[in-house]
Amino acid sequence: MILFGKVKILGGITLIKRYLIVGAMTALIALIAACGGGSDDSSGSTASTAAPAATTAPAATAIPAGPSNSELVALGEKEFGTCAGCHGADATGVTGLGKSLVGSDFITNISDSDLATLIKTGRPSSDPANTTGIDMPPKGGNPALNDDKIDGLVAYIRSIQ
Repeated sequence: MILFGKVKILGGITLIKRYLIVGAMTALIALIAACGGGSDDSSGSTASTAAPAATTAPAATAIPAGPSNSELVALGEKEFGTCAGCHGADATGVTGLGKSLVGSDFITNISDSDLATLIKTGRPSSDPANTTGIDMPPKGGNPALNDDKIDGLVAYIRSIQ
């Protein structure tokens, strides 16, 4: 039987009403799933009026993976050309310019964070810790060295010890 252009189905619910109910229920389920279905009731009340939800594994939060150590070392080796002018292509130093980085007690005893800071900021010849008398420019004079590339340099320098 057709009533006002709607199709009547079981129990007097029209087909359009049925679609609206199904759509509303689907939206409600999606909303509950999106917010975790819990409530943040800071009033201290522990009473719950809703039936407990089915237990499911929590959704994993996507955290972008950083480069592996071998990828960092490869990046650092590639970027080491910036340092090679003073520290040598093999990192054993260039007389009168830069110290050897291989087997260096200084490199062995400095933290990764401090080594990265040293690369970023450089070391002027006026610094008492500068034993070459030559300025080490910030980022080795290469302004394109970003934090990722500097992390790669630190990993590479560690790998050649």
